[in-house]
Amino acid sequence: MSYARVLCVGLVGVTGHLVEVEADLAPGLPTVTLTGLPDAALNEARDRVRAAVVNSGEDWPNRRITVNLLPAALPKQGTSFDLAIAAALLAGAGELPSVSLDGVVVLGELGLDGAVRPVRGVLPMVVAAVRAGVTRVIVPVANAWEATAVPGVTVRAVDSLRRLVDYVREGGPLLDPPPPTPTPAPAGLDLADVAGQELGRYGLEVGAAGGHHLALFGAPGAGKTMLAERLPSILPELDDPTALEVTAIQSIAGVLPPDGRLIRRPPFQAPHHSASMASLIGGGSGLARPGALSLAHRGVLFLDEVAEMRGSTLQALRQPLEDGRVVIGRARGTTEFPARVQLVVAANPCPCASPAGDHACTCPPVVRRRYRAKLSGPLLDRIDIRITLHPLNAAQLMTTTAPAEPSAKVATRVAQARAASAARWRGHGWQVNAEVPGPVLRRLPWRLPATDTTDLRAALDRGLLSARGFDRVLRLAWTIADLDGHQRPARAEITEAIQLRMGESHEYAE
Repeated sequence: MSYARVLCVGLVGVTGHLVEVEADLAPGLPTVTLTGLPDAALNEARDRVRAAVVNSGEDWPNRRITVNLLPAALPKQGTSFDLAIAAALLAGAGELPSVSLDGVVVLGELGLDGAVRPVRGVLPMVVAAVRAGVTRVIVPVANAWEATAVPGVTVRAVDSLRRLVDYVREGGPLLDPPPPTPTPAPAGLDLADVAGQELGRYGLEVGAAGGHHLALFGAPGAGKTMLAERLPSILPELDDPTALEVTAIQSIAGVLPPDGRLIRRPPFQAPHHSASMASLIGGGSGLARPGALSLAHRGVLFLDEVAEMRGSTLQALRQPLEDGRVVIGRARGTTEFPARVQLVVAANPCPCASPAGDHACTCPPVVRRRYRAKLSGPLLDRIDIRITLHPLNAAQLMTTTAPAEPSAKVATRVAQARAASAARWRGHGWQVNAEVPGPVLRRLPWRLPATDTTDLRAALDRGLLSARGFDRVLRLAWTIADLDGHQRPARAEITEAIQLRMGESHEYAE
């Protein structure tokens, strides 16, 4: 037999596609041709596979070899096709009975010595295989535990091409997924460490309860970074579908923890203020890779010193914050990554950033305006909660009273509020109030009485709020009502939402 076929999976973004690896061996000048839109790394598989086959004790077929990856119009990238190519090639040469691999997805990179190396993106690949009706997969032993996180699939592992050959030819044993290596949980940050800043703590709680974006302004040392870093400690754990989404993105990026378990804690990403647009949004040569925005999916993206970032980089956040996804176009295709994040930005009031506050600032007014203009009005308009943190005094730092409320107690209230909003919007597919479209809140049965929205409508008519800001205040009001245990927000909750929305940071929008 001179033809054989083995199943594999290719990734475009976080979406997997079943790929048929075809091998045809014909008389002619010995050569290997790889077709089906392979990238540079995949094109080099010809040399890796040849060395791995020979060093595994098998004969290399000296014939004209054509390896095709179907569907041919789908761009292919990476090294995860190596093992499938080797199996298809040996089966086409008559060295292996291919029936043992019928209906089995084979994944893995080959070393020159025939060892099977781990690859990125095994989790979304296995998910794609299951969706295509394939229930058996063979993966590198280092990726085996990751693959078992997908329900409804039988996972077997290999550590070498020799083991796969023995299995197909003689029914030799494959490896079961090794037991996970327990990794100690890192010491979490706690809100009890934050001195004072009651308004900042409350804004953090409201943001966590409703999934709202936050902006923290204030002098150095006021606690902006401390608050932002503790936001994940009051967020609830991810449910199974969401954890699968987050873990898949981490797998593609190659930053999955060694134990391969599903990620249950909301991710936290804090890129440096010098980060490029590609590292923040996603990009790279060929098909794009996920950036910090997608790595923070269903978690927190913290931009510290946001006024020091490039303006064009910040403006690229505007559409993903609205859509919850990043779409990156390249010559070879379009890649889409999920990007439903909770954004937290922090900035000093001016370049000199005097610890004593504005009254000690030495910056000319034009310098202050230029500095604040880095965070543009359209981007700031997408941020629900804006809080100015004032410098702490000695009494607040050295207090001997009871410590501040810990994260565990705040997290309990946040979980209760999220449960109330999830129950309210269950029939619509939304989980938190920040996801609810504005028109829904302005129509019956969710429209609030005119007597309760008087101040809100007045702020819109006076130009203090945009139409987007109007809707975001409504979402905030619903979140505050959920925290207070009320069925619907009243005028008091709307007034409080307006204050959180406008705060003392309106100067940044000028």
